[in-house]
Amino acid sequence: MCTTCGCGPDTPHGHDHEHGHGHDHDHDATPGGRLIRLERDILADNDRLAAANRARLRDGDVLALNLLSSPGSGKTTLLERTVARLAGRLPIAVIEGDQQTDADAARIRAAGAPAVQINTGKGCHLDARMVGLALDGLALPEGGILFVENVGNLVCPAAFDLGEAAKVVIVSVTEGDDKPLKYPDMFAAARLVVINKLDLVAHVDCDLDRLTANIRRVNPAVEVIALSARSDAGLDAWIDWLARRRPRLAAPPLAA
Repeated sequence: MCTTCGCGPDTPHGHDHEHGHGHDHDHDATPGGRLIRLERDILADNDRLAAANRARLRDGDVLALNLLSSPGSGKTTLLERTVARLAGRLPIAVIEGDQQTDADAARIRAAGAPAVQINTGKGCHLDARMVGLALDGLALPEGGILFVENVGNLVCPAAFDLGEAAKVVIVSVTEGDDKPLKYPDMFAAARLVVINKLDLVAHVDCDLDRLTANIRRVNPAVEVIALSARSDAGLDAWIDWLARRRPRLAAPPLAA
């Protein structure tokens, strides 16, 4: 939660760190007192805005997916490969979240998809208000998919609904096989976990079976896909997962 993760009230979101809701941190609060009430207020306000985003996306027949991971897991590379695979088959758009720079949004645009960058400054996650503002500046991909690449962080983003249809967690083999047990809230919130960088598994200290078992220990119902975004190995399983939610993808690609 933001009230404990170390973010300060000077976070440059264009509003205070409580994302414009008029709340301040109260670090002198006693356990179980005002601090907890502020957390509940923040999340309740966020949920209200997320519901508005969800209705807006539903009205546009847009499938929104919230992509979450630690930094360096390969989210942007996976999105680049996905944009290439979906070209001519399905409209897509991307919202990029990072503390600084628009480098990832530039990569997505170069790959061929419209992208809006959100810079959170010291902020550790996207929230529903930020995404709602980003939607104002992005042509919704009617009948297609909106990918939201969240700030790299395995803690706070799990708690914030953005209005998405599903949370997708990406974990790379280079992170080891213990991350689901260390950050259970993130993996418990996921509809799908993508194990990335499969091409490196022989070179790092990660047991793929143990990683998968740890994911299912936290979330027995979650789907798990292993792939390499860089080599494209296993990428068909990711596209198939998307196609089950957007049946139009099951059709052959349109002729160029």
